[in-house]
Amino acid sequence: MAKSRDTFNKQEVEKNKEKKRKEKEQRREERRANAKSGASLEDMMAYVDENGNITSTPPDPTKKKVIREEDIVIGVPRQEHGAKADHVRKGRVTFFNDSKGYGFIKDQDTQESIFVHVNAVGGPIKEGDKVSFEVEMGPKGPNAVRVKVGG
Repeated sequence: MAKSRDTFNKQEVEKNKEKKRKEKEQRREERRANAKSGASLEDMMAYVDENGNITSTPPDPTKKKVIREEDIVIGVPRQEHGAKADHVRKGRVTFFNDSKGYGFIKDQDTQESIFVHVNAVGGPIKEGDKVSFEVEMGPKGPNAVRVKVGG
């Protein structure tokens, strides 16, 4: 009597493969049976309402808005490099590092902290000095320029 070459584990693996293949075939047949073959274009359409939500109902033509091409802005408008402020501001030096040559001035009106570099200062300044200055936009934000001690 000859012994079977397939072990029990190999037989189980083959059974599982066959079972999965039949289940897959059964799911495929179910999909074919439930498929909406020949669905109309209207059934497949989706619309976007005025709030950006997807809906199955077409938009109301009475709510249509006319938008001109010139009114559409793409991106952020460029800022003029070194745009100047209209007036001279007053403030107090809150921090200044002499060795590195920079500091910050707190604007008296807006309480905004504005960067200042030693090259923009008319004379020597130190922390606590009252100053008058103008603001220009630099690459990293507002910079104090034409800084004068006493204000």
